[in-house]
Amino acid sequence: MQKVYKHIFFDLDRTLWDFEATAREAFHDIYTRFKLKEIGVENVVSFKDHYNHHNEILWTQYREGKLTKDILRGLRFKLTLREFGIEDDKLAQQIGQHYVQISPLLVNLFPNTHEIMAYLHPKYQLHIITNGFSEVQFVKLKESDLRKYFNKVITSEKAGVKKPDAKIFEYALEQTNAKIDESIMIGDDPEVDILGAKNMGMDQVLFDPYGTLLQNGATYYINDLIELKKYL
Repeated sequence: MQKVYKHIFFDLDRTLWDFEATAREAFHDIYTRFKLKEIGVENVVSFKDHYNHHNEILWTQYREGKLTKDILRGLRFKLTLREFGIEDDKLAQQIGQHYVQISPLLVNLFPNTHEIMAYLHPKYQLHIITNGFSEVQFVKLKESDLRKYFNKVITSEKAGVKKPDAKIFEYALEQTNAKIDESIMIGDDPEVDILGAKNMGMDQVLFDPYGTLLQNGATYYINDLIELKKYL
């Protein structure tokens, strides 16, 4: 018999919000606005590729508590500009601030996001668990008209810990009055979302829109959000 769930916890970035599509738009804006070609950045693709490399390393350090949010925002662009021989701390800070301001306004959702939310909302209590910056995530939810679906939005800043730490899942269960065996976590990251929930004894759905991941022990595996109808 299929388990009956009452609470569904969603990741936001790369699960509902198409982070990569938004990032492409934001970087084209940055490249033009800050006239990066004129100071030696040959093209926007190269700039974004170098950024992705440094951001991934720094974001891991941020998630592990080794780096503050304010340092992360400027440092990732400082290191990216350095790849092109540009040493300009002020410019890095300006770009970092602009990126955080503009990215939540560039709405890109994965296909069928609103359709599946409309289907699930009357049947379950829906919540968000996100490691993203609080002020950015709430703007994303508002701009995309997703906020109306969710009872609780659990941010790592509010919880004081980040996924996959068990404490953020414990905090989420407390805030929502949910029980583990009545809850399921949906996310795109095998370590942060899936393993984090699995270690708590919570069922999980691995969302893999590009078909690049292994199911790797997740309770369920989907490539399109509308496939949730098969399990929920």
